[in-house]
Amino acid sequence: MEKGKLIEFRRQGERRLAVIDRPEGKKDWIVLDEGGVAHKIRPQQVEYEIDGGSYKPSDIPSFIQQVKPYLDPSSLEVAWELLVEEGKAVSPSEMAQLLFSDQSPLLCYAAHCLLSEDKIYFKRKGDLYEPRSASQVDEIKHQIEVEQQRHREKEAFLDRLQQALAGERVEWAESDRSRLEAVEKFVLQPEQPARAAQEILSWAGRSQTPEAAFELLVDLGWWSPHENLFLRRSGYPLQFPKKVLEVAQSCLTSPPPDPDANRLDLTHLKVYTIDDESTEEIDDGLSVEFLEHGKVRLWIHIADPSRLVTPGGELDLEARRRSTSLYLPTGMISMFPPALATDPMSLVQGKLCPALSFGIVLDETGAVEDYSIYTSLIKPTYRLTYEDVDEMLELGIQAEPEIAALATWAQRRQQWRRSQGSIDIQMPESVIKVKADDEIVIELLEVSRARQLVAEMMILAGEVAGRYCQEHNLPVPFRGQPQPELPPEEELLLLPAGPVRACALRRCMPRSEIGITPIRHASLGLDTYTQVTSPIRRYTDLLAHFQLKAHLRGDSLPFSSEQMQEILYSVTSSAQEATAVERQTNRYWGLEYLRRHADCVWQVLVLRWLREEENLGVILLEELGLELPHRFERPVSLGDRLKVQVYRADPHRDEIRFREAIGQVS
Repeated sequence: MEKGKLIEFRRQGERRLAVIDRPEGKKDWIVLDEGGVAHKIRPQQVEYEIDGGSYKPSDIPSFIQQVKPYLDPSSLEVAWELLVEEGKAVSPSEMAQLLFSDQSPLLCYAAHCLLSEDKIYFKRKGDLYEPRSASQVDEIKHQIEVEQQRHREKEAFLDRLQQALAGERVEWAESDRSRLEAVEKFVLQPEQPARAAQEILSWAGRSQTPEAAFELLVDLGWWSPHENLFLRRSGYPLQFPKKVLEVAQSCLTSPPPDPDANRLDLTHLKVYTIDDESTEEIDDGLSVEFLEHGKVRLWIHIADPSRLVTPGGELDLEARRRSTSLYLPTGMISMFPPALATDPMSLVQGKLCPALSFGIVLDETGAVEDYSIYTSLIKPTYRLTYEDVDEMLELGIQAEPEIAALATWAQRRQQWRRSQGSIDIQMPESVIKVKADDEIVIELLEVSRARQLVAEMMILAGEVAGRYCQEHNLPVPFRGQPQPELPPEEELLLLPAGPVRACALRRCMPRSEIGITPIRHASLGLDTYTQVTSPIRRYTDLLAHFQLKAHLRGDSLPFSSEQMQEILYSVTSSAQEATAVERQTNRYWGLEYLRRHADCVWQVLVLRWLREEENLGVILLEELGLELPHRFERPVSLGDRLKVQVYRADPHRDEIRFREAIGQVS
């Protein structure tokens, strides 16, 4: 180290040239950079010493300009190709000779610059540089290319992000999906913030909160303003896997052989399917066969999707994963691919349809006197709505005596079940529907003879199926409900009749249970019961079909008791999650409806207390069938009717506040 020596050192990672001026103490030196600024350094901080005499700080800019033309990184690739075979390490001066056929101080420094900045071909070993192996170079080049590709994708994504935020139509690239899904995940799981989501929010100039992330996805058009976060947080699949769709298409074009070749021909029977007008999966139909001596045989025909579904096959496993069809205000998400569920699996009017048919004779009290179960062929005659059937019953249509007979026997069945201890709780029910333009419609379901008729026939089929499976020791999903501890009659009579009393009873009812052995179902008043009437929409019903049909054919059961128990465990959990999604989604749209109608005055019924000492209770909006919490500002009693108005509603936060509209007219 001597005065006038030109050296290279680094400051905060940046390459700097300076001239040695003087020593400072025993270990340090003062050097002057091109601007004459003094820096104190130690000898070990010197990266490179340039030979060639004495320099002044003013010489540095000229020196740098002379070096620049030689700093072509691609020239190192040629040198590497010459040296890699030998694996020989070289010094900067040797590299200068190889690259420039000259070892002048300026060119030696140029070679040093190339080698020290190189990240591909050479690695430093002391004062020398050793060529990397061919495989190492290939891997580094690949990594660099990947990183460059990521950078290009990021820049393109930022362009599309800004375009979308400016209201322009954007076609998102496949590489954008993972970035936007990171933002989705931040909304759905805010307790696990991802760096990628936070970066994107920062790029978009948004705060790093789940609420800001939600707004960004909406502003980008990636999500709708009413995105169903409950559904997205659940494990319910939104799309069918490609393999499942391929199997479904194969069933449509080349249906598999029917395992039940000897079906009972019931095409001579008049078959009524009764459902809501919007129903697309039609899984039950009803017939009446008039017998001698005033007897009738009631036929309950259930769609037979299991003829297309192999236990353990793609369709079966996907249905098992879903556990149920989801019924949301915005539409249905089917357990099976819709093309199958609404056509070959359904009981379609005028078409020849395979079915599982229950022929049942009741005695005068409504108890089951005789029954038989067949795999069958039917041809649905009429597709009716509940409103159609109610009108036919009211008008007493003579041309369709079967409808009147079904209603009569349904009423007897209900009376018989009451004699067996059934508990009938009538609470207002409503259906919330969201139309294509986001218009919300809430329909209060009226008490209907047609709905009661269908419900009783479905319960009857469940009792008969349960009996058959119990008698033949078949492991199927039996349903039951423990006997509730109801309040004393005199205590119930103190409550206002109607919803308040029904609500008090409902709160006493234990949860239903499911298992592979028969148990009593208290609220239905049945000793044995299994659901079999919705195999297109409920996986447990499909399981019962698999077992029942195999036994009717004389085949081995598809599922052992152990397998059935294991399947029920997972399916029950999935079904509970699906039910929660339906409940939460309905509540969201109910709150959104009220938010949009904040100027309306609603008549409500004080239904029950949550914390009476805090005046916190539940009110029933009678027009809408909605039960919501409310804190009363004055003393009220159960059964009181009030008029309220929405004070605040935020569906995203699940918040609703009312204020009493005293003196206002509804």
